[in-house]
Amino acid sequence: MIVHDLIYPALQNPTTSLVFHDQFAFIHSGSSTAAIITLLHKVTHLLLTNPYFIDFSKAFDTVRHHTLLDKIAQLDLPDHIYNWLVNFFNGHSHQTKYGNVMSAFKSISASIIQGSAIGPVSYVVNGSDLHTVSDGNDLLKYADDAYLIIPAVNVETRCTELSHITEWAKRLERITIYYKFYIFKCF
Repeated sequence: MIVHDLIYPALQNPTTSLVFHDQFAFIHSGSSTAAIITLLHKVTHLLLTNPYFIDFSKAFDTVRHHTLLDKIAQLDLPDHIYNWLVNFFNGHSHQTKYGNVMSAFKSISASIIQGSAIGPVSYVVNGSDLHTVSDGNDLLKYADDAYLIIPAVNVETRCTELSHITEWAKRLERITIYYKFYIFKCF
């Protein structure tokens, strides 16, 4: 109820530092179908007008709670809901059992609880300040995935874009960064 009635609507009017127009998950007119159609449209157009392009995709598998909560604080949410989210993300721990041996409990400060209603929207909020730095390049997001599309005419911006994404991840104290590169050529 909190996610559906309060957090999703708060995504519709974000502050200037949070941007959701490139996010296709969990918004009123968004869907995985809309994300795929937009991605295919952009790729098809680029293949018609450019000899090749680079597609960078990144997975947000770990989110630091304090940076996520800093961004959630920028949303137009009632104080008691924000405080509830702070409480929700604090105090989690993990213990591993192997055979008959149990590890000690370790505090968790950088994860999204899989299967929780707040998990998916947490990825959306976390990635809201990630954007391209060069005109003509596009960043399309769907929940915990992001696709950076660089047309051939902007190939010289690829290092700048990847450095920007790396610096963004460092600012968030990201634990894991995955890179996948796809280069398509038209003959």
